[in-house]
Amino acid sequence: MTRILTVLALVALPIAAAAAEPPSLARARALYNSASYDAAIDAATMARLDPKAEDAAALVLARAHLERFRATGGAADLTAARAALAAVRTTALSPRDQLDQLIGLGQTLYFSEAFGAAADVFDSALGRASILNARDRGKLLDWWATALDRQAQARPPDRRLSAFTRIVDRMETELRNEPGSVIANYWLVVAARGAGDLDRSWDAAVAGWVRASLGSDAADLRAELDRVVSDALIPERARTRPQREQQEAAAAMRAEWEKAKADWK
Repeated sequence: MTRILTVLALVALPIAAAAAEPPSLARARALYNSASYDAAIDAATMARLDPKAEDAAALVLARAHLERFRATGGAADLTAARAALAAVRTTALSPRDQLDQLIGLGQTLYFSEAFGAAADVFDSALGRASILNARDRGKLLDWWATALDRQAQARPPDRRLSAFTRIVDRMETELRNEPGSVIANYWLVVAARGAGDLDRSWDAAVAGWVRASLGSDAADLRAELDRVVSDALIPERARTRPQREQQEAAAAMRAEWEKAKADWK
């Protein structure tokens, strides 16, 4: 199952700099946030020598190693990230850094392919996500849904329902609060389909197409919905019909989908 916006699903959330922090830590954060991960690792390693910065610097170090692992797949980076996170004293961190610590722990589990555990950690992070802006919270929500999706895909088909149901339930709640959410509209369609409720997925796709105009990334959302509906949902719904009716049913659904798109440009 394809996730929406690969970059959105994988880019780490930025680490917010605390006020009046040591210059060495501020430099490490700035390098991290500019995606200069090699330099951020060197700077954070030096910043850890300052007792006032060592825990936050260890967090920056871990997140930079995670980003470098994502880019290169080097096992040493994942090991280094895990060790740095283990050294962090949570009580020494600011509330935002504590949230970033949770996100880093979740990412480490995700990259270790412990997808169910990663989803649980991301869920803990979402409980504190009120301090994030809407876009960063959306990224975190996408991490959570992606982890559950990967967990489901690793299971036999008859054991996937619970994971997809969790995604459906959360995305329905998200859409009550933010109808134009790219992440929630997309994942509701994907998760309903994964749960086997193809009619619910179809309705969510049409609703998502309409609601797209309420958000800031309408074109991206509609492109993803069009791909899911055209490449997966229509063929799967058609296959639920008797074989002699499948071709005609698929054509009718494509016409219905094209009409919905035309009606709500």
